Amino acid sequence: MLVILDRDGVINRYEGEYICSPDDWDPLPGSIEAIARLCGAGHRIAVATNQSGIARGLYNDATLAAMHDRLCKLVNEAGGRIDAIQYCPHHPDDGCDCRKPATGLLRAIQLELGLDSLSNAIMVGDSDKDLEAGFRAGCGTLGLVRTGNGLNTERHLSASQSPYDDRLIVADDLSALVDRILKRP
Repeated sequence: MLVILDRDGVINRYEGEYICSPDDWDPLPGSIEAIARLCGAGHRIAVATNQSGIARGLYNDATLAAMHDRLCKLVNEAGGRIDAIQYCPHHPDDGCDCRKPATGLLRAIQLELGLDSLSNAIMVGDSDKDLEAGFRAGCGTLGLVRTGNGLNTERHLSASQSPYDDRLIVADDLSALVDRILKRP
């Protein structure tokens, strides 16, 4: 099964400020090990992340690549692997088809990994944009973590009529969500 992870707020700390260098990229406790546990159970891992800091001139593609190299190195050292990373470098006002909640990043992952559909995939995020992208792309399961923007997202979903209820798993963090994924039949 494929598990697609948002990055900021799911894998690494996110306090609302742009992460502009590899030194600022700080994994959340247990997130790297959680990814390795998924891999150990036979799951493939992809990352789909909006990175408008590039369009805003806060960092460039090379800096983002260095952050992702650090992520992959840490995951490899823990015994896991990231199979694909797709990112949207555009500004929210650009109207691209890749910025979540659009499905372009997820479709690019699907194409890169040679999958017919994402119906067996799990999209994990901390924002409604992540969940909506996964829902619209046909992911069979949506995971919401309470880290990053997750608590606010959970409150928003609780106060509204959520279309995700029958597909949604909510957990405190990525490690707790992985525990639930690995216990599923």
